[in-house]
Amino acid sequence: MGHAAGHVARRRFGQHFLVDASVIDAIVAAIDPREGQVIVEIGPGLAALTAALLGRVRHLHAVEIDRDLAARLQRRWGPDRLGLHQADALRFDFSRIAPGDGAAPPLRLVGNLPYNISSPLLVHLLAFRSRIADQHFMLQKEVVERIVAGPGGSGFGRLSVLLQAYYDVEALFAVPPQAFAPPPAVESAVLRMTVRRAVADDETAPLQRLLAAGFAQRRKMIRKTLLPWLAARGVPAVHLDPALRPEDLGVATWLDLARRLREAEGR
Repeated sequence: MGHAAGHVARRRFGQHFLVDASVIDAIVAAIDPREGQVIVEIGPGLAALTAALLGRVRHLHAVEIDRDLAARLQRRWGPDRLGLHQADALRFDFSRIAPGDGAAPPLRLVGNLPYNISSPLLVHLLAFRSRIADQHFMLQKEVVERIVAGPGGSGFGRLSVLLQAYYDVEALFAVPPQAFAPPPAVESAVLRMTVRRAVADDETAPLQRLLAAGFAQRRKMIRKTLLPWLAARGVPAVHLDPALRPEDLGVATWLDLARRLREAEGR
């Protein structure tokens, strides 16, 4: 357990507070926030990034699960500067911030995400992507490498396909453990995710089911795993080489199979 500024980091919330000013400046420069944009910080913690962002824009939204930290944030900034949502980001309805009437500007999400929730949170946010412009997140470096991996490599898996289907992803820079208090046991990295508008929303559920089946036994050729699973659901995938493994299939191929699966199931 570590503590910073009188707050003891809670292990159950995966708290590691960003304290390195040069890293904070680099993140803010990457985000490049502008007045009038709707910026939402997930897990502001001790507000190092929050304060830097509020140096650039008049107002910010923040989602914080920790009651003590939420109270500190409220004491420091009034609602005219900080729209605080004391909530679990994994269950938070982000459409509450951006009504779906088309008039509100899209959300720009930022945050130093707790590593224990990063993957499920990224999946949760897929449901709101029609209201999101982009996301800049600090994650475990290994997770960032998996998200941006290309087909054919061991890092390329379910998370790579799912997120690359809906976002243009880019690893920006690595961040050492010493930039945090307490320092995590792993390297971190900042990831930029820009929403791709050209992908159909109704492919998400079939794609997730397809990836779960396809990557369940990732070392096996698809002739033994994915192809029989698809055939059982009325999707002949005769265009695929049965000797390939799941990580050899590109994102466009997975999306095409998800579309075929949805059509075969009459969705």
